[in-house]
Amino acid sequence: MVAGLLLRENRLLICQRSPEGEFPNQWEFPGGKIEPGEEPPAALRRELQEELGITAEIGEEVFHVEHQYPGRNPIRLLFFAVAGYSGAVENRVFQQVRWVPPLELAQYDFLEADRSLIGKLASGEILRLNSEKSGK
Repeated sequence: MVAGLLLRENRLLICQRSPEGEFPNQWEFPGGKIEPGEEPPAALRRELQEELGITAEIGEEVFHVEHQYPGRNPIRLLFFAVAGYSGAVENRVFQQVRWVPPLELAQYDFLEADRSLIGKLASGEILRLNSEKSGK
């Protein structure tokens, strides 16, 4: 699994899952599954195109976590900085998308696998917001 950290004006893009389907109404960072034979950055680029209609420049992997939801196989989730993108963000699959300051992330009901990253983003340990390039 891959997820992207998109920055714009010192805010991160977060997405709320649909009320139908798995983990209804929970928040996450955009991304998804890696197809067989696909490299993680290519998978994230594809997912961001499918979900948000943008062409992304995938930066470095900034965090990863292994998590097991009850009754499911363990997952490995790779988080990448999105170095930049072209096109306007368009919500194609989510209930809603929001640009949120990192200090406000803890107010949202995130998927369990994403939660270990929230504090690190809020403290600036993972991404330095003053070096953002996204959305240009």
